[in-house]
Amino acid sequence: MTSWRLVARAYSAINSGIRFPHAYCTSVALSGHRSFSTGTAVRKDFFKDVESHIKEFQEKASAAMPGSGWHPMHLTPGLPPERTDILIVGGGVVGWSIAYWLKKKEMIRDGVRVLVVEKDPTYSQASTVLSAGGIRQQFSLPENIHLSLASADFMRNINDHLSVLNDDPIDLQFNHSGYLFLASEKGAEIMEENYKTQRYAGAKVTLLSPTQLKDKFPWLNTDEVVLASYGLENEGWFDPWTLLNAFRRKAMSMGVFQCFGEVTGFKYKTHSIMTLDGDLVDLKRIRYVNVRMPNSLEYQPVECAIVVNAAGASAGKVAKLAGIGAGPEHTIGAIPVPVEPRKRFIYVLHCPDGPGLDTPFMIDYSGVYFRREGLGGNYITGMSPEEEEEPETTDLEVDHEFFQEKIWPHLANRVPAFEKLKVTSAWAGYYDYNTFDQNGILGLHPLVNNMYFATGFSGHGLQQSPAAGRALAELILDGDFKTLDLSALGFQRIFSNQPTLERNIV
Repeated sequence: MTSWRLVARAYSAINSGIRFPHAYCTSVALSGHRSFSTGTAVRKDFFKDVESHIKEFQEKASAAMPGSGWHPMHLTPGLPPERTDILIVGGGVVGWSIAYWLKKKEMIRDGVRVLVVEKDPTYSQASTVLSAGGIRQQFSLPENIHLSLASADFMRNINDHLSVLNDDPIDLQFNHSGYLFLASEKGAEIMEENYKTQRYAGAKVTLLSPTQLKDKFPWLNTDEVVLASYGLENEGWFDPWTLLNAFRRKAMSMGVFQCFGEVTGFKYKTHSIMTLDGDLVDLKRIRYVNVRMPNSLEYQPVECAIVVNAAGASAGKVAKLAGIGAGPEHTIGAIPVPVEPRKRFIYVLHCPDGPGLDTPFMIDYSGVYFRREGLGGNYITGMSPEEEEEPETTDLEVDHEFFQEKIWPHLANRVPAFEKLKVTSAWAGYYDYNTFDQNGILGLHPLVNNMYFATGFSGHGLQQSPAAGRALAELILDGDFKTLDLSALGFQRIFSNQPTLERNIV
């Protein structure tokens, strides 16, 4: 019998329940899948040979179809593998970006086994696809500016990075209309300071006087506007769903495993040490991650070397499962990961006489924003509520009174054409809101020495996902940030209670 027929016979028997003669029965373990027992281990050398042929078959199939997600040996579809090197909690755009960059950086094909676990198979509540899809460099913090600049460059050349053989080219529908920030007398000085920081970091922005603003955008009411900041390059909006799927498709073509399920707990080893201050601190190392299947009580422990918490708005909850924040009071072990969900509403408007094709992504000093959506007189708008008015996050129901009372008056004042509009639809999504300083948290947790974090972006995770994913992959595989120095976004600032505040939060 030829080697390929031997492989086919073994594989057929496993799937059909046919048993080989007793002398040939043993346990078959297929790479990346659970073990299947076919009887007593007598002729290990026989199935060792079978396994080697199966591996060869997989490699040849993969080489023949590098752009396909097809795999010949899926014995238990849906279940995660029992072991992986790196398990990423969260299959949003940040999680899949990290997965892509990990595989991009691996020195040997399949040298790093990566598993992405996402709890929402439909992505119906995913922050990525429920966002406004904007990208800007107009931040106050250099790290945020550099992250968005690098991400914009990635998106401009996305097919050089994420194209898959035999698949259609990626079209992000990137609209380069820029961001337009308006400042009142109160905020003009801060805008000037931010402008200097942005220009020094390499962002192409310009300041406009009220007269210049009116000349460029005659549909705008410039009353009480003292200064405006306008992005000239690398700013605008794009399709979030396309970016997410591009990362996901490319990462899976490179060998990343995907599993839909919810992380419900961790098994870890604990080692207690005494600090110089006399505090007892528990150091942990995660060994297993429990993954529960959707709509089921069944779960599977996955052994792993590294966990990445990219769970977005649920990142704080996932951290608690690892015991983070549960230490003795007044010790660093009692400090939680300061990330929680914040609900944000987005309303779709129709106004045939509204601003035209030159409309930027406008941010009024009141906090109200809007941008054009397509070519048919449609727009989307929203606003972050005051701290004391934050809505409940138990569901994604939309508060339509919020638009009537808080948003529309400012819209109609700034753009007179919006006095006559119609709300055609609306949705709600979650920010992974960092209550500490509204900036991303990127790095290894000091007390769980194999759990990395990429969360807390507070509304700018989507636009920074390409560069943030690369940065975390560097931190994991190289031991340090290589391309961008993002050490200021690590946990040290939280433990030392020194927030790095971002002024331009939308």
